[in-house]
Amino acid sequence: MFEKPQAEHKWLEALLGDWEQEGSCDTGPDQPATVHKSTVRATSLHGMWVALEHTSTSPEGDGWTSIITLGYDPKQERYVGTFIGSMMTHLWIYNGKMDDKGRLVLDAVGPKFGGEGMTNYQDIIEIINKDEWTLSSRMQQDNGEWVDFMKATNKRV
Repeated sequence: MFEKPQAEHKWLEALLGDWEQEGSCDTGPDQPATVHKSTVRATSLHGMWVALEHTSTSPEGDGWTSIITLGYDPKQERYVGTFIGSMMTHLWIYNGKMDDKGRLVLDAVGPKFGGEGMTNYQDIIEIINKDEWTLSSRMQQDNGEWVDFMKATNKRV
């Protein structure tokens, strides 16, 4: 029952610490991108899981928090995790792997922006160096095309 961290868990350690995040998100056609600043605190659960807690304020002045959990399942040979946010009721389930560029690509299924139906999403984490990493998000359109809608840069505090 008590498993040990694998080499893949070690990759997640680069996310540990306190971070300042700046990013932008497209909110829809003919809408200006929203810009946000947030803080991120990433902690380890004994090397098996990383929990990233984001705290920020919406453009309307409302506070929000989101939590990402990430780990590695050697039986599936996949990174696994979740995303929850105080601004939504959907529980996002991650299942991903490293791409050929060394980025962690996390697949998830969630509600379309318009609220009608579900679609595929990907969150992509790229470690730039020991003091910087990025998180970007994209969604799959009905025609199969992937559209980027969010990118955030995290810098160590």
